[in-house]
Amino acid sequence: MKYSGLILACALLAGCASRKPLPVLGQVPEFTLTAQDGEPFDSKSLEGKIWVSDFIFTTCPGPCPRMSSQMRWVGQQVADLPDVRLVSFTVDPEHDTPPVLAEYAKRFGADPGQWHFLTGPSSVLQHIDREGFKLGGVDGSLTHSTRFVLVDRQRRIRGYYHTDDDEGLKQLVSDIRRLAREGT
Repeated sequence: MKYSGLILACALLAGCASRKPLPVLGQVPEFTLTAQDGEPFDSKSLEGKIWVSDFIFTTCPGPCPRMSSQMRWVGQQVADLPDVRLVSFTVDPEHDTPPVLAEYAKRFGADPGQWHFLTGPSSVLQHIDREGFKLGGVDGSLTHSTRFVLVDRQRRIRGYYHTDDDEGLKQLVSDIRRLAREGT
């Protein structure tokens, strides 16, 4: 009897030890943009942080308000983790100036120490969206992905999450906590 319990315990531990790490799906390029407070925001300020990003625009009549509410929910679920940040990039930099983004952030109760709303030149946003996140583009059409992206402490993309799926959002929170525990 003692041996069967020992074998079961070893099997359970082996199962935990063999858990595969989250995949590395890409690398976010370095960038410098402007935050909702009008200050420059450099990707270096996210070094050593786990972050979740999305692409939105403030006049969006469709999914953006829902996504921003979901992003707030994600932030609330991981508020106990001081190294987690939320980053929303605009796809409408012509309209979404820092004051407009600041008002939008306020509307969604964004904690300015945790959640950053970024704007800048279309070409920079286009490069980040298309080449970095591989989600689409900032091309003036205001079409954009509705996925959230999980980025680790080395700016590596570790997951994409559909915002039309509550289970996907729960998985995102779980994966954030997993990265925090692993130190990656």
